Amino acid sequence: MIMKKIFSIILFLYLGCVLFAGCSGEDVSKSGEESTTKEREEVDVDLTALSSTLVYAEVYNIMTQPKDYLGKTIKMSGVYSSSYYDKTNAYYHFVIIEDVAACCQQGLEFIWKGSHAYPDDYPEDKASIEVIGVFEEYEEFDEIYYYLAVDDIVVSK
Repeated sequence: MIMKKIFSIILFLYLGCVLFAGCSGEDVSKSGEESTTKEREEVDVDLTALSSTLVYAEVYNIMTQPKDYLGKTIKMSGVYSSSYYDKTNAYYHFVIIEDVAACCQQGLEFIWKGSHAYPDDYPEDKASIEVIGVFEEYEEFDEIYYYLAVDDIVVSK
């Protein structure tokens, strides 16, 4: 519990510093196929359509005002990262968003719905991925944590 709480605090402080450090205003590169019109209509927050500056601002808002995003469908692309937490004997999975110069990073936890085994079913660490999921919460060790509940992970090539 303490390690996860410390990790959350460090991540929050780091992301806050990154937000105010001033990153490149260039657009984040998108790879893969364009979203269909129907998919765009179903997504409440499409982070893939924002400039890098706006992505950081929106993710900062998600982290500081998470209750405002509960139940909303969020689309994001970034770098896959996993982390093992020995107190829960579980892996936690994240989408890390980087700017073009890779000077700034922010991330959100996601949970892949269904039955998926780590590491066999998951992408390699640092793989480029895109996910669409509903923003939800869970309780662990009397703390509330927020995540994206995703149906699928698309690995970009």
